[in-house]
Amino acid sequence: MKLLFASDLHGSGTWADRLLELYQAEAPDKLILLGDLLYHGPRNDLPADYAPKHVFSVLNGLKDSILAVRGNCEAEVDQMVLEFPVMADYAALWLEGRMVFLTHGHLFNEEHLPPLGRGDVLIHGHTHLRVAADRGSYFFLNPGSIALPKGDGIHSYMVYEDGVFTTKNAADGSALETLSIRR
Repeated sequence: MKLLFASDLHGSGTWADRLLELYQAEAPDKLILLGDLLYHGPRNDLPADYAPKHVFSVLNGLKDSILAVRGNCEAEVDQMVLEFPVMADYAALWLEGRMVFLTHGHLFNEEHLPPLGRGDVLIHGHTHLRVAADRGSYFFLNPGSIALPKGDGIHSYMVYEDGVFTTKNAADGSALETLSIRR
């Protein structure tokens, strides 16, 4: 199974178009969106080509492939235009015999952990900072932000395949970090 993870699109038409290109090039089984899809939020500058109507058009074209969780910028009005569920605070997957807890990061995060078993995986966005870490009792990943990156400013996304998470540069698809959840 191949999964593509993206977070914090924040209404950027430019990065929605790039996400579509990456989705087509990577050909994942599912696109997992970790929230903050349409609205930029009061703490963020407007992203490049702020165009929420264009973003929801692009995402709705992929609706059968999307699994999404709610970010702190999502509202019921967003669900009215998105043709896939986006209001769940979290979702869980099973990969490599491990529970993978997907959330945006404003409710559950490393300072407020969800119930995780030994070796489980926490994945969230929200901070706009990439992380790929083995914490000993659990794994923690954050794909960073595809539209409004913080830290080194690299727009990023993440791919899972064959037990390995690879965080990639959204500009050119090159690998930035990898983390195997096989011990």
